[in-house]
Formats: sequence, structure tokens, C-alpha cells
Amino acid sequence: MLGNISSLVDVKWFLGLPFNDTSNLRLQIAEIGEAVLDPGGYLLGLQVGNEPDLYAAHGLRPSTYAPSDYVDELGTMVKAIADDPSIKIKNNLVVPSVSGTWTPQQVFDTGLIASYGKAVGYLAIEHYPTDNCYAHYGFGHPVYPQDVFSNYLNHTSAQALVQPYLNASAYAASVGKPFVMMETNTASCGGFPGLSDSFGAAMWATDIALQMGAAGFWGAMLHVGGQGVYYNPFTPPPTNQSSYHQWTIGSVFYSSLFVAEALGSSGTARLVDLTNSLTSSTPGGSLAAAMYTPVYAVYENDAPARLIVFNFVTDASGASTVQFQFGMSGGNVPPSVQVKYLLAPSVSEKHNITWAGQTFGSTFESDGRLQGTPSITTISCSISSNSCTVPLPAPCIALIFLTSSAFSESNPSTTVTFATTAATKTHNTATIDPSVLATSNGMSGNMRDQLASTSYDTDAAMAAGPTGTVLVALTGVVSLVIGAWMGAGAIWV
Repeated sequence: MLGNISSLVDVKWFLGLPFNDTSNLRLQIAEIGEAVLDPGGYLLGLQVGNEPDLYAAHGLRPSTYAPSDYVDELGTMVKAIADDPSIKIKNNLVVPSVSGTWTPQQVFDTGLIASYGKAVGYLAIEHYPTDNCYAHYGFGHPVYPQDVFSNYLNHTSAQALVQPYLNASAYAASVGKPFVMMETNTASCGGFPGLSDSFGAAMWATDIALQMGAAGFWGAMLHVGGQGVYYNPFTPPPTNQSSYHQWTIGSVFYSSLFVAEALGSSGTARLVDLTNSLTSSTPGGSLAAAMYTPVYAVYENDAPARLIVFNFVTDASGASTVQFQFGMSGGNVPPSVQVKYLLAPSVSEKHNITWAGQTFGSTFESDGRLQGTPSITTISCSISSNSCTVPLPAPCIALIFLTSSAFSESNPSTTVTFATTAATKTHNTATIDPSVLATSNGMSGNMRDQLASTSYDTDAAMAAGPTGTVLVALTGVVSLVIGAWMGAGAIWV
């Protein structure tokens, strides 16, 4: 199946090797995965251990399990792969994928690279800013989304998530290994209702992705769960539905689309966080305001190609619209720039989200294609004053294209679609008016623990104890940094 997906849409994969019993290694996934995926270049790497720093807490290893023990077990895996003639690739392992109980440096200090560097393809971590485990599994402490939503709605959140890994990223670069965020999202254990599926989460996910890129991360992956998970980028129709336009596209999927277009397809993109270059003379640019209006620049072939600017504030009155002004070093501002906006009425919006005027729709409304007519804004610049002013509605993220080539490179000339391979529910199918369904009471609450779920362990947790009801909220290393400086209320790139 993975090979078929890749043959259509060029997806590349990391696969996980079973690591629960290192006395009985099972390498079939590596053998088959390599045979199926590698001929097309679709196999990126094999993960050895998923959050091994949590193994002891979960009862999977002794309480004394330490980084040195993990590296010893890694050695067992490396030898087994080296001795397996069916595995041809011997240098694509992903390690150590720690979650924060251990630091990456603690694992590196065991001599991991000195001992097994030739077998390692990627150095990796996994990290969530918080968790909602009490609601799902009854451990930890309750976290109410309306109490923490504001934590996601400013630039310091992205900086705080990435800052602990700056040294690890630099170390990875020094030993020639890509540094990867193998798993992240708004909160572990499925996220929060009203937060993880909101426009604010899309803004946060965009900010952390760009922050990781500016800090030298090679890539990052958003975690995807089952039907009962709030942070999913996309969720297929429930198992008893297989109709046209019934996928649900989550808010954070828009962030992936935004970042892909921001980086472009040249392969030369360099990300720089220019937020600290904002000054009080910049409209909306005081130190206090800068946390709500972060700015990034994308350079290609050492020249500025795109700017990304946020406005995290929600204000339907228009009073909080920011007039973002920038100039170009050497007085080379273009006659005009093109702008794509990621927009929603508020940060708490869950469905009415648009990317350049297009949307994936609401719950059970998508077939995976953007709907509507693209809307791209052209803004004239002042060559005489070497400045452009781009309005930032509250809230939004703006992607500003500084050249025509930067714009064309981020937009495919054609879009490929694929025919559905199977059709069901063509006869004798019961239907219900969507407007009635939207306002119905749904199933009985006392039946939930008896019904199946696509989210791992959800039903067991429901049957065992507290459901912890939460309230819906109301509200690589940059190799070359072109000088960014401020003057006369303008940011210069």
C-alpha cells in the first residue's frame, strides 16, 4: 500500500523497527520496506526506538533504564542489520527519538556516533508542548484548553519549543547528520477540543515549523491519530461512511500547505527569523507587539525570495490590522509584490479557514482538493521610498512573494487528481439531512465505552475511568544570513 501511494503522489516514508524485545528482533519490516520502497527512492529511514526515555515509565524496561542501555540495545540492532543479507541499506537508522525525559545530549554523550555513526542516517527528537493525557487515560493532571489556548498564540511558544534543541541541532550538523522532529503536535494524548482543531493551532504549527527550519532542523512530522483525536491534519470518514466529500481536513493541514509553498521547490531555501529585527518604529513592531507579529524571510540562492508575517491577534473590528512595512537592501524594492493569506474570522475558528481564498471545507466536506477560486493579492510598492506596505488582518499569516520566480516556483503548473478505485453505498442507503444531524443529540453517552474507536486505547480508557471532559475554548542550519536591519519603521531584507 505504501508503495502504491508513493507511486502516485511521491510520498517518502520513515518506518519503525520493533524494539520492544531486543532479544528477539524482527526485521521483516526493514526487509520488505526496503524491497518495496527503496527502488523508487521512497524509503527515508528506519526508526530504532520511539521515545525510549519513556520505556521505564511505561513498564517496558527496568526503572534503571538509562541512555547507555538504549545505546547498547541500538548496538544489538545495528549488528543484526549488518548480518541480514536481505537488508542492503546499512546507514539509514533514525535515533534516538527521545521525548524530553532524557536530553539528546545525554544520549550523544554515551558515544553513540563514535560507536554507531556509520549506521545512523538521522538524529531525531519528539516533543509536544503539553499533554491531555488526564482526559484520555486518567494520569497526569487536568488541563483545560481555554486556560492554555493563549500560550499557543504568540511567537514565544515556538521559540520555547525549539530552544532546548539548538545545541542538538548544531551537534547534528557538526557530525553530518540531518536533525529531525519525528513527532509533534499541539498536545500529546490526542490534543484538545476547540484548540488543537482551531485556526490558532494552524498558526502555531506554521510558526514552529518555520522556527525549526531557522534552527537547522532537516524536517518535522505532525502526529496523526484516529477518529477521536483533535489535532489530526486529516481524518478519513468513519468506517460506516464511504461517500464522496466526507474526509475532514484539520486546521493544522493548512500549516503544512503554507510551509511547503513558503519554502518553494528550488531546494536552496534558507530560513531566517527576523522577528528580533522589528523595532518600536515599525508599525506593530514594539517588543510587546513583536511576539504577536513574527516575521521570517526565505532566501534562495542567497537572495530574498519570500517573507512570512503573522498577526496572532483576533479583532473583527479591524482596529488590530497591522500595516507591515518592509524595504530591500540597496533600494531594490520590486514595483509590486504578490501576497497569499491564510485567514479565518478568529483564532478559535475550526472550519471557515481559507488559504488564498480556497478551503477544504468543514467536517465531512472534503475530497482532498481545495475548493473555490484562488485569491492572490497584488500590492504596489513605492520605488522612490524603497518600501512596501502589506496589511495583516487580525488574525492571519501572509506569504509575501518578492519576485515573480519565487511566486511561480511555489505554485504547480498543473494539478493531478486520481479516480476513485472503489464505490460503495450505491443502493438502499439510509441518509439524514446534514442540518438535522448537526443539531441532533447524537448517540447515548453511556454507550461510548461499548463502541469501537480508531484511536488506540480510547475505549479501554473510557471504560476504566475518568473521561476528563474538557471545555471548548471560546476564544537546515541557516548557512547564510543576509543582514536584516531596521530603519525608519521598515524592515530590510
